[in-house]
Amino acid sequence: MARKAFVVNEAVREKVRHLAGIGVRQDDIAKIIGCAPKTLRKRCREDLDCGVAEANALVAGYLFANAKGGNVGAQIFWLKTRAHWRERGGTRQPGSRQRRGAEPAGSPLAARQQPRSRADAGAARHTGETLARKTAAVTP
Repeated sequence: MARKAFVVNEAVREKVRHLAGIGVRQDDIAKIIGCAPKTLRKRCREDLDCGVAEANALVAGYLFANAKGGNVGAQIFWLKTRAHWRERGGTRQPGSRQRRGAEPAGSPLAARQQPRSRADAGAARHTGETLARKTAAVTP
């Protein structure tokens, strides 16, 4: 006996858009509406895509309304994600290529950040030289 043809009407399309928008997996949507996942993707591709886009637009609208209403958390989130604002650690000169957390070349702490060979590190560990070197680098 032949399988009954799956009919896609407006009610099914609306349900697919809603379920896709709230993040339900396509395999689960197919089970809910009573078809194979391949049939769902073939017959309701636009509804799957539009459901996700509509949900994102709706949430973005609420976020924007909260940010405009004075919600500082929403404002910070909006600026970081949409306006590409970033928090910077410490003070840096614009255009400098200094890595984050690195000390200026002449400072006493810069000597502690210099990479050492494995032999130097092993010898320092066994002789206690590390503590003496750190103390000498910090004291003028």
